[in-house]
Amino acid sequence: MNTANQTTESWPRIHPDTRVGQLELTVADLRRSISFYTDLIGLHVIEQNEERALLGVPGDPFLVLNAQPGADPWPRSGRSYTGLYHFAILVPERVDLGRWLAHWLRQNMPLPGQGDHFVSEALYLEDPDGHGIEIYRDRPRSEWEWSNGQVRMGVEPVDVRGLLELAESSNDPWTGLPQGTTLGHIHLQVTDIAETARFYDSILGLDIVAKMPSALFISAGGYHHHIGANVWHSRNAEPAPENTASLQYYTIVLPDSDEMTRVSARLTDAEVDHAVTEDGLEARDPSGIAIRFTDGENGG
Repeated sequence: MNTANQTTESWPRIHPDTRVGQLELTVADLRRSISFYTDLIGLHVIEQNEERALLGVPGDPFLVLNAQPGADPWPRSGRSYTGLYHFAILVPERVDLGRWLAHWLRQNMPLPGQGDHFVSEALYLEDPDGHGIEIYRDRPRSEWEWSNGQVRMGVEPVDVRGLLELAESSNDPWTGLPQGTTLGHIHLQVTDIAETARFYDSILGLDIVAKMPSALFISAGGYHHHIGANVWHSRNAEPAPENTASLQYYTIVLPDSDEMTRVSARLTDAEVDHAVTEDGLEARDPSGIAIRFTDGENGG
């Protein structure tokens, strides 16, 4: 990617209704993964054949699993590759997070990792192939704190007891993740923070809402983040070998065809290689991570 002659500074920011919409992961054992994501996570199978499965909640299929028999697991510690750090499932209400946690613990699973990020409460785990998962609920936007275009986020312990008490008081039987659950954001392992910031901010027109030397958080429309990126295990790293369970692509959903045209023009002006497809656009970020841009008007 050549960014030396960027002219995108004159373009407006990306449309505020832009969001992330779907991702595809390779997995070593499709049956095992479907069982994990349905029985433990609470997703529903929307479509399935011997090689692929599409999961989500009714009306919002957001996870594609692609069988790659015998694939090595994604490395979760030490030196890694560029690709997925975690994908984040957003539930509608705090009680939904509590009900999921109660279900998880009833299956004799260990207490997940956790983080109260001030804007959200999040629980962290990984699937059988080492793919990172976050399940979270947002606090109301009125409670988010902003200063000079930056949102205040941090890491404090989650009130786990409060979540479980809220779930118990609801008396609702567990039937899986509820309608309204969606892919809230995606967090990537990238090779370089400055190049990543230049691509998503200067070229695509997303907003950097929080930044540190080793990580940054990016959004549209004043969200706390749609995309996270870090170099904690991947500074100057390469994409994963083909025999590794890994992220194949993730989707940025644009609200309409006009915004698709603008994004295509921005990529062209910045001399970023991209392809026009029946569904929209395909490109790669500076770390080689594949992005599909789809049009929300046409079901993206």
